Amino acid sequence: MTNRTIKQLVSGMPTQDGAGVSLTRIIGQRALPNLDPFLMLDYFGSDKPDDYIAGFPPHPHRGFQTVTYMLKGKMGHRDSVGNEGIIEDGGIQWMNAGKGIIHEEMPKQTDGELKGFQLWVNLPARDKLSAPGYQDIKPERVPVVEVGDNISAKVLAGSLCGVNGPVETTNVKPLFIDLHWQSQAAATLAVTAGHNAFIYCYDGGLQVSGETVESGKLAVLTDGDEVLLHSGRAGKAILVAAAPIGEPVVQYGPFVMNTEAEIHQAIQDYQQGKLTV
Repeated sequence: MTNRTIKQLVSGMPTQDGAGVSLTRIIGQRALPNLDPFLMLDYFGSDKPDDYIAGFPPHPHRGFQTVTYMLKGKMGHRDSVGNEGIIEDGGIQWMNAGKGIIHEEMPKQTDGELKGFQLWVNLPARDKLSAPGYQDIKPERVPVVEVGDNISAKVLAGSLCGVNGPVETTNVKPLFIDLHWQSQAAATLAVTAGHNAFIYCYDGGLQVSGETVESGKLAVLTDGDEVLLHSGRAGKAILVAAAPIGEPVVQYGPFVMNTEAEIHQAIQDYQQGKLTV
């Protein structure tokens, strides 16, 4: 077995998106433009309504998948093909934008804390014009498995310790887990060799193969088939991994394709109202 170590430590950058939502961009910034197949990772968390109330009004996507994982609060969504729903505490939405979709995500609360992640996952060329669709996963469908001493994992996607997450993806098949631990925690987790992987600590701190990752830091991991975690204090982190696609990435805002010509076509389709046709 080969232990994964930390290849790069990244601090998130404060920014705004949507209609002025304050968030931290971790993947998709200068220090870490992408980590194939992951295009973007945002963390949002605030108990100040002015930081989130404007939400994300209608906007287009083509050529990739978006993942919204709510840690706390309620986020409503609806789109151009008639889908509508609410993502609640512990719920996850995995959206395939595919050939095109116009959707919005708006907070369903006017006070209290709103906290969660949005992850963008690229699609291989063969699937970029696939049919759009959603998987809305309620929190009660997310299994929790004990993975070591004083540490558990919510398995959102992929398989861990023989437990499968509820998200089913036929294009890119990632591992996405939410780790929670108490003091004096230790675990050895299997991560498929050859897959790109990262850990983002969003509460407390932990050691990855002996190197400390504090809250607010993302650790890009070296290759290997397992990762060793330890912590003397309570905390939380997400661990995400997937096989790299290894294709050219040409991105223009919410459109992610393989060539400039495909980007121009996406823009034209959007301007002509053909994005979701």
